[in-house]
Amino acid sequence: MASAFEKLTKILTLEREQGCRDRAVIGGLERFLPLWHREAREETEDPRQVQLIEEIAALLQGYGAKEQEERERIVTEVLDKLAERAPQAPRAPSVPRAREVPGLDLDAPVTRLTGISTAYARRLARLGVTTIQDLLYLVPRRYDDFSALKTINKLVYGEEVTIVGTVWDTKVRETRSGGTVVTTVLSDATGTIQATWFNQPYLARQLRPGRQIVISGRVDMYLGRLTFQSPSWEPLEKELIHTARLVPVYPLTKGLSARWLRRLMKRTVDHWAPRVPEHLPDHVREREGLLDLPTALRQIHFPDNWEMVREARRRLSFDEFLLIQLGVLRQRRNWQKQVGRPMTMDEGLLRAFLDTLPFTLTEAQRRALREILGDLQRSRPMSRLLQGDVGSGKTVVAAAAMLMAVANGYQAVLMAPTEILAEQHYRNVSDLFRNLAPALSEFAVPTIRLLIGSLPRSEKERVHEEIATGEVDIVVGTHALIQEGVSFKDLGFAVIDEQHRFGVTQRAALRQKGYFPHVLVMSATPIPRTLALTVYGDLDISVIDELPPGRQEIKTKWLSPRERERAYSFVRSQIEKGRQAFIICPLIEESEKIETRAAVAEYERLQREIFPDLRLGLLHGRMKAGKKEEIMGQFYRGELDILVSTPVVEVGIDVPNATVMLIEGADRFGLAQLHQFRGRVGRGEHPSYCLLLADSPGTEAEERLKIIESTQDGFQLAEEDLKMRGPGEFFGTRQSGLPDLKVAKLSDVAILERARAEALEIFRRDPDLEAPEHALLAQKVEEFWRGEGDLS
Repeated sequence: MASAFEKLTKILTLEREQGCRDRAVIGGLERFLPLWHREAREETEDPRQVQLIEEIAALLQGYGAKEQEERERIVTEVLDKLAERAPQAPRAPSVPRAREVPGLDLDAPVTRLTGISTAYARRLARLGVTTIQDLLYLVPRRYDDFSALKTINKLVYGEEVTIVGTVWDTKVRETRSGGTVVTTVLSDATGTIQATWFNQPYLARQLRPGRQIVISGRVDMYLGRLTFQSPSWEPLEKELIHTARLVPVYPLTKGLSARWLRRLMKRTVDHWAPRVPEHLPDHVREREGLLDLPTALRQIHFPDNWEMVREARRRLSFDEFLLIQLGVLRQRRNWQKQVGRPMTMDEGLLRAFLDTLPFTLTEAQRRALREILGDLQRSRPMSRLLQGDVGSGKTVVAAAAMLMAVANGYQAVLMAPTEILAEQHYRNVSDLFRNLAPALSEFAVPTIRLLIGSLPRSEKERVHEEIATGEVDIVVGTHALIQEGVSFKDLGFAVIDEQHRFGVTQRAALRQKGYFPHVLVMSATPIPRTLALTVYGDLDISVIDELPPGRQEIKTKWLSPRERERAYSFVRSQIEKGRQAFIICPLIEESEKIETRAAVAEYERLQREIFPDLRLGLLHGRMKAGKKEEIMGQFYRGELDILVSTPVVEVGIDVPNATVMLIEGADRFGLAQLHQFRGRVGRGEHPSYCLLLADSPGTEAEERLKIIESTQDGFQLAEEDLKMRGPGEFFGTRQSGLPDLKVAKLSDVAILERARAEALEIFRRDPDLEAPEHALLAQKVEEFWRGEGDLS
């Protein structure tokens, strides 16, 4: 027997080395297969080996006619079976089994594992898997519950079940279209049932009469009789991984089958999970009642029951939250160790500024301003987040703090993610200080400049020079502020608006423009507490949770596509009253893949067919800055009735006369983004409205639309949004500065809070993780944060 398996192993190894071109034997593998099959059957009476021979023969049938990618898969699978079921056969020397490779560790590439060719490694890389450790942490996205074992007479239509039966009869027939149908009749002591598979003719040889198998799947019905359609199945005598248990379902990509990946995961987990070092100190694990890491990894992949799934997820989620907390606590300590420059507060100047404002600060604004000014007076650099809902008045608070920095002889900077937002901040801050001059005697009104990429070169160079010489007190700009040519004379205070839209390195670059300047980051996206403790765990947090008096409640209505004409009529009625409207489209140009309204085509259609008598403008991100400014200026001055735009209007556009926000494809946006759009109206004295037109919302999208209809509270919406989506999607960007979470969900508040408590205790006793019991934990923190820089 061994000689037949040995011969096939050598041939298939050679075949793989030659690129699976079917040249390893003269005449090809199909010509060799009957000879090998006869030789192998003559050498053994062992039922298991006979079964293996039949499985291999079925896999190799038709090999020569298949595409090369399919050949690679078949060769890998057969070699895999030979390695598992014929231990005496030599392994393929080019891809030895992991346990035979001295010194192989968790950081080794997956190609070092049996069955992982270069082609398969490329496919796994698309799932983020390049090393053995990555493979261990490729957790199932869900589980099929095939653990319910039933007898045939107890089966019920529609349920997911597992049965153990004996094959009575198997038949294969061809369909009119050239496909094949395999039907098998199974029996147990209580009855019989038929199972059907399509286009898998080799099953006819494997499902031999008298063979006991396990089937898992959904009970279907055909012509009034219960059946199984394409169920998963396995021989009864082998360890079950596809049936009769909670079966893991992994994310897949082109070229990877669910069964292939599941078999790979089983081998990898069985061998490697026990070898994963435990990085949590014993006393932490015992106090929190957590599984040890090897057990958690085994149970997350191939759980014994649902309780073990929960416990495994709890342990692995705790790990990720703990590593995040230790990372942000380190960031916080490192920043606070720096020597800042304390500022003194000019109470008279501050009072004069606040008295010139055409409104009175809310109590929430005053509280945030006190917290910020308190930080500026300390000898360590401020690192604070100011968050508040749309229109809550963050800019005026930041302007007051910038004024104090300028009064102390320092320069201040305000960086925004888009030119539109930077230009609006420039106008607003300039307006806030314009009325200050008559109230001052000795102090000069701060000099303010705008620095954006679209400025003419000569003007940009002039602003650069004024910044370097200190002629400019406050600079408002975009990424242009952190270019190499920008050098501040003495930057003391930096404000970063909508900061989640900046990459980690961009935020760090702004900090480096001064000598440990005080830093305030602002967000108009209300941030849930759990996210604040993760992404912003190194920051102090101020919240403006109160809107200024007079802000209108925006009536919000979700409409179906057939109500579009009704929506247009309402828009027209508002314009006839002298108001203006936004119409938001998800895309710039039409897409064949996504059926939704595109801004360019929709603008043309609306102007031609729906509102030919009205003045429409078009705004999108691909326009040159000058054109954007021109369009926005026209809309702001009332020269346009309707602005058709992409999501570029999410922030930075303030038109008090606009009272209608009509959002096309509303089901494609998250709650936080819809709330941002809605906040562009209701900024004047007139009642305002937000109309949500949904293309074809699924269950989750419908839930989002119902939620935003029912509440104006941005913080409540943010919490709901985060339950549905991860932090990257929550922000509409992947630049949150947070390492990827493979298991943890930010809705796991209880786990996060326990992890934070443990992190604070560990950090209090051993901030540098130098104690022997923290050696592996320190290594894990470094691995987890690899490639991530400054979080704030």
